[in-house]
Amino acid sequence: MSKTHWKNTNTSQNTAVMKWLFTFAFVVAFLVVFGGYVRLTRSGLSIVEWNPVSGTVPPIGQQAWVDEFAKYQRTPEFIKINSGMTLEEYKFIFYMEWFHRFIARFAGLLYAIPVFYFLFKKTIPWKEFGIYFAIGMLFIGQAFMGWYMVYSGLIDRPSVSHIRLTLHLLLALSLIALALWTALGHKFGFPDMSKKAKWSLPSKLTAWSIGLLLLQISYGGFTAGLKAGHVSDTWPLMMGKWIPPNLFNSWINIFETPQTIVFIHRWLAWLGLIAVPVVYYFIKKQNYPQDIQTGLIWLIDVVVLQITLGILTIISYVNIVIALIHQANAIVLFALAIYFIHRFRALDAK
Repeated sequence: MSKTHWKNTNTSQNTAVMKWLFTFAFVVAFLVVFGGYVRLTRSGLSIVEWNPVSGTVPPIGQQAWVDEFAKYQRTPEFIKINSGMTLEEYKFIFYMEWFHRFIARFAGLLYAIPVFYFLFKKTIPWKEFGIYFAIGMLFIGQAFMGWYMVYSGLIDRPSVSHIRLTLHLLLALSLIALALWTALGHKFGFPDMSKKAKWSLPSKLTAWSIGLLLLQISYGGFTAGLKAGHVSDTWPLMMGKWIPPNLFNSWINIFETPQTIVFIHRWLAWLGLIAVPVVYYFIKKQNYPQDIQTGLIWLIDVVVLQITLGILTIISYVNIVIALIHQANAIVLFALAIYFIHRFRALDAK
């Protein structure tokens, strides 16, 4: 199993395209983490309109700020939570959300300009444009979901829908995954599409681990959207009990009740801690290349760090810095998982 590259028979490889995609994935990941900061500072509902072009420039002049603040003063968040907020305090949350949208616009340009350049230069042949078009559509879909999420907090509730927030997050992760997968193809080679490789046990285990990770991240999104992390600041007990009462007395609890959601998010992570060593055991047993074995040790370390950060987030009562590192580490964990499934599937194709 010394060979690690897919046979590159039908897709072009290019270092410049690879670097562009890795950079794009990193910027999207940063956008996700900064979005977490926007949420934790309650800044996300400060801009009540979605103006992709005119919204590029913040308010200029005192009257423009007064008008913008007046729009916010009509929202449920201001009326029910921030009724005592001053204009200067509003400027802070406005700029946080404005910068978040600015990064999103920058990410859009970082996609659009290079992809058209590479098409024009025929670095990306038109026949291979499908995957890059899909990346673009995912980005647009993620942007629309972002506004759809914000809109849910502007009607009759002072917070966004946790379901829409999680969908917004999952679309961003899908965008990162597709960009990374394509970048890794440019680095290691693309599959021979005329052959259908069987799934090895490590590939299957990794795929199941990614599914488990996405489920855990989804419950992290639910927890964030419902501010369920504030339910209890003790660990391992929650509200003084191992299993608080009435967590699962209705199926709807697993999607709507903060106590149930944060309980699932707390303990689902331990399945991930079990899954990674199992994958490592089979890798070691089948004598996979050393870079994969070393990488899996790093993966175990990242999982342990993620669980540790999760516990610290709980006992610190959702300290912003710890919570953001926890979120960023989750993206690192997800990116590593994409890397390993790509590598395993490459070896399956031999």
